[in-house]
Amino acid sequence: MTTSLGSTVASTTGKERGGRSRRGADLIVKSNLLLVFLALCVVASLLAPQFLTGRNIANLLQQSSLTGIVAIGMTMVVLTAGIDLSVGSVAAFGGMTVALLMAPGMPVLPAILLSLAIGAAFGAVMGGLSAYLSLPSFMTTLAGLTAIRGLTYLLTDGKPAQAGESEVFQLLGGGFVGYVPIVGIIFVVVTLLAAGVLRGTTFGEYVYAVGSNKEAARLSGLPVRGVITTVFAVSGGLAALAGVLLTSRLTVGQPTAFSGLELDAIAAVVLGGTNLFGGRGGVFGTFVAVLLLSVLRNLCNLLGLGSFFQMVVTGLILLVALVLNMLIERRGARA
Repeated sequence: MTTSLGSTVASTTGKERGGRSRRGADLIVKSNLLLVFLALCVVASLLAPQFLTGRNIANLLQQSSLTGIVAIGMTMVVLTAGIDLSVGSVAAFGGMTVALLMAPGMPVLPAILLSLAIGAAFGAVMGGLSAYLSLPSFMTTLAGLTAIRGLTYLLTDGKPAQAGESEVFQLLGGGFVGYVPIVGIIFVVVTLLAAGVLRGTTFGEYVYAVGSNKEAARLSGLPVRGVITTVFAVSGGLAALAGVLLTSRLTVGQPTAFSGLELDAIAAVVLGGTNLFGGRGGVFGTFVAVLLLSVLRNLCNLLGLGSFFQMVVTGLILLVALVLNMLIERRGARA
């Protein structure tokens, strides 16, 4: 009896230890990106002492925030198993629009809101075409990438547009609170709001359900088409916001701005652990991934390494991230 009881207690204790060990291992696996980011920051501070200066960190956050804001919208699209290749063009159009609206004297807030609304409308149109006509989002947004960039050039015949001299407007993209850039604060707020929507609302549950299995979501009575259209509208609106903030910092709208932004945004989403086939992931992973890529590029600049080297390193990191995400999914499937 005593032996049996002792064996039972030992077995239970062993299972508890094994369970704690597995949970600890799972936590490490799921936090791999954050651990890599922290390790990279340590390496950067050792290789380049100027990395930890307040000015460099402020510049790093300011430079990464625009891509980050767009990547948050891209994350919501990818969670529904879609893709938005038009974000760079929509961002450029948003930046040009706010400049052209403010040049004749329109107040700052209406000009910004109208620019965001136009960006959201572009996104809703492309999302609606994909959802209601069953067109691949890759193709609809690829068409949008070309057409909207063309419209951006047509606005001023390809020339930059002066945004006026509003100090309030210029603070949005170029102002600081202490050492913290205002655009960085906006990036954090956008991330927190998106996380709250995805994890704390019915709409967020719909997003994950549509991405996991679109047909099952439809048969369950979920508004699949409306969800897809909405996330594309959010992506377009956030892309336009990035354009507005860039115009605020430069005080001019640049029709050539944000070329290749869609690739940077998708890279951050993938590196952040969001499944390209939808249903898994979140904005916090994207947030860390944006910062990680920015730290990497910043370190390369501080060390005097060329842009070609940066491209190679970034590509290798993305490849490693894809492999890690695959291993994590397989581990979850076995569990």
